[in-house]
Amino acid sequence: MPLLGCSCAGFSIEETRVPKYLVVLPTYNELESLPVVLERLFAHNPQVSVLIVDDASPDGTGELADRLAKADARIQVLHRDAKNGLGAAYIAGFKLGLSQGFDYLIEMDADGSHRSQDLVKLIEASTNADLVIGSRWVRGGAVENWAWHRVALSKLGNRYARTLLGVGIRDMTAGFRVFRADLLAKIIETEVASAGYSFQIEMAWRASKAGAVITEVPITFVEREYGSSKMSSAIVREALWLITRWGLKRLFRF
Repeated sequence: MPLLGCSCAGFSIEETRVPKYLVVLPTYNELESLPVVLERLFAHNPQVSVLIVDDASPDGTGELADRLAKADARIQVLHRDAKNGLGAAYIAGFKLGLSQGFDYLIEMDADGSHRSQDLVKLIEASTNADLVIGSRWVRGGAVENWAWHRVALSKLGNRYARTLLGVGIRDMTAGFRVFRADLLAKIIETEVASAGYSFQIEMAWRASKAGAVITEVPITFVEREYGSSKMSSAIVREALWLITRWGLKRLFRF
């Protein structure tokens, strides 16, 4: 049996490099959910590494993250001084992950709403795509424990974004994603405008404009098990304003 990396009879057999995956988990007051999310994550995806980006959680999430990292070499923690928005937390995590040479960077919520078993499907799809989106609104996708008005609002918001931005992605607001590192490095070269809800829309739009191969994989989104939602009317207003501004610029070229 030939050895990996040896040269035999005029040809070489090179060792196949195993891709490195980094899950970026922004946290703010996720003391209850974080250990559960990590346990489930590693149960289904033992090959991944995790970067917890904590925004000075007053409930002690950051301190818990440090203890978890000390006990498991797959976990590291990035502490930020204050809660400055989801987008900023992800960008900080992405930049650190890129500097460490990870091949794929993954967005995932720390509240239990993104199922770890679905991440297996996203990672599998990432071998043939630059961006994989875990989608609620493609065939096979679903949500659990959402009121009808939340479903309607999400679908309407996604349709509005698709129409104004000219993008065919069904779930522009999804926060469960796998980025190929070279694509991610390219689309965050310039400053990202969004801080909250619209961050996901902006990143998907930038990927589309960059000519990325984008795949949507159906997932089941589960309403958070612990804590309270960080969504606010201000975040929704920011998203509507930015989408409208981007869409008008696209349509009228100004």
